[in-house]
Amino acid sequence: MNFRAISVSVFFLLLTITFLYCKSNKKEGQADAETTAPLTISGNTDAFNQSFTRLLTAYYSLKDALIEGDTVKVNAAAATVFSNAGSLNINEIKGDSTGMITETAKLFAETINGSAEALMAEKDLEAKRREFNMITDAMWSLTRTVRYEGQKVYYQYCPTALDNSGAYWLSDTNEIRNPYTGNQSPACGEVTDSLDYSNK
Repeated sequence: MNFRAISVSVFFLLLTITFLYCKSNKKEGQADAETTAPLTISGNTDAFNQSFTRLLTAYYSLKDALIEGDTVKVNAAAATVFSNAGSLNINEIKGDSTGMITETAKLFAETINGSAEALMAEKDLEAKRREFNMITDAMWSLTRTVRYEGQKVYYQYCPTALDNSGAYWLSDTNEIRNPYTGNQSPACGEVTDSLDYSNK
């Protein structure tokens, strides 16, 4: 009887020690997780945000000129896109310890710059719209890469644009105004995505 009582006492003692040990280790593990958590990425500088806003505004002007179908305005807007892509303050991007974001952003800016130059050289409005499609792809990727902290950017799509091959464009509003179709079907399109890093 005494042996059984001792055995039960030892069992409960071991159970209590095991419980306390596990609880202690759990707290230590939690503390380690808190101290080794990655730092939050700081926002980009005002200089970068202002230069990106200028580029995005120029892009929207180009889109609006294509909606109107005015080649003079299209070329003038493309020249502004060309200038702003070339002078984008990429070195002001923050939170890029590896340099990969900066290099990627630089490649997209160079693509925008080259496509804007090619767009100005095109004589035909349809050819200019095809170059605009290339600019759009690079602008969307650039906006996502740098996590632009300005106003919300809408990503819109029309399946019948560019001879039914489909094409995207960016907008500062969810209203559909198609830069590819001119007066034929200006309302063709839908919002497929959006970016808003202003409160992130």
